Amino acid sequence: MLQSIQSTERNTVSFGHRLATSEAFKVLFREGMLLVEDAAAYLDGEGRKDARRLTRGDALAYASESMRLTTRLMQLASWLLLQRAVNEGEMTQGQAAADKHKVLLSRQELASAPDAFARLPERLQELALQSQRLQARIIHMDRLIYGAEPEAVLPPVVLGQLDQLRAAFEHRVG
Repeated sequence: MLQSIQSTERNTVSFGHRLATSEAFKVLFREGMLLVEDAAAYLDGEGRKDARRLTRGDALAYASESMRLTTRLMQLASWLLLQRAVNEGEMTQGQAAADKHKVLLSRQELASAPDAFARLPERLQELALQSQRLQARIIHMDRLIYGAEPEAVLPPVVLGQLDQLRAAFEHRVG
């Protein structure tokens, strides 16, 4: 029985890997890249006009929030492009995991206090909130794909010792 459990564990398909290569990832990728384009278009166009109409304090909040938005979206786009490279066979999951440390994928809160955020242009607020929702989805997917899987975490020497223990218990039971 222990051997069948061990065999099953080693032949288990990673849900995260399946999800990363699914239609759900493709949709997430398209949404992410569209959000990057929308934010860039707003910040380079209408956003500049909106910023000029703000008070000095609100203009500072606008600058902070737009920088945070840009940083967040660059991180998310980097992660999406890295995962797409894996999906298209340009790199392995292991290579992506090794390169993933270059992408700072952490939860970033809004840069402004709630009252200052509420005074910012509506479109900037929408983009910031959309980027946070996208960030949460990507962090969730990242944990599913790269999260701690028993065999990925344990060093080979420990796996060997576990195999010896399993064999000893099988011999004793059998």
